[in-house]
Amino acid sequence: MRIVIPLYEGFTALDAVGPYEVLRMLPGAEVVFAAPRPGPVRDAAGMLALSAGATLAEVDACDVLVVPGGPGARTLMHDADFTGWIRRLHPGTTWTTSVCTGALLLGGAGLLEGLRATTHWGAVQALEAWGATYTPERVVFEGKIVTAAGVSAGIDMALTLFERIAGRTAAEATQLAIEYDPQPPFDAGSPAKAPKAAMDLLTSRRR
Repeated sequence: MRIVIPLYEGFTALDAVGPYEVLRMLPGAEVVFAAPRPGPVRDAAGMLALSAGATLAEVDACDVLVVPGGPGARTLMHDADFTGWIRRLHPGTTWTTSVCTGALLLGGAGLLEGLRATTHWGAVQALEAWGATYTPERVVFEGKIVTAAGVSAGIDMALTLFERIAGRTAAEATQLAIEYDPQPPFDAGSPAKAPKAAMDLLTSRRR
């Protein structure tokens, strides 16, 4: 099973690494990190790089496509080369997925028109501009297209997808292997729950 994760300057690290840590455990999994050019690709913070072992041009098929999000997605969603590559791969995939604002890249590829989808809460308007209907669910399945909410939701998406592919027991074993047992110290993980002071601080940082 070939799993392809495209990288681009300004991606969010956990969007790619979270699903990778889960899906690499699928039976027969081959994970390919691809980018416009091979070699290291910097994340949005500029402090971490993942290495792309293949160029996008070298990847013409996969079973599972996982498109990470990040600040760079807002620019790249208008890039005809990148979104065109996603559009070309999609007909041959078993699953086409996104994490966080990776959904904007699926939208830019024309894949979300008329579908329910999720993304980071801060990107709802950008998502719906592509014709999708935003839903605040953690993971949304629409046929073979799967979208995950912000950042950490990529792990949930990958485990849910793992169950669809390999069964519940195998998915549970994988969850146990990575000790994914969330017990956050604060109940501030969504706009509906976060205190106003936390929202104000985050908003001020983004100006």
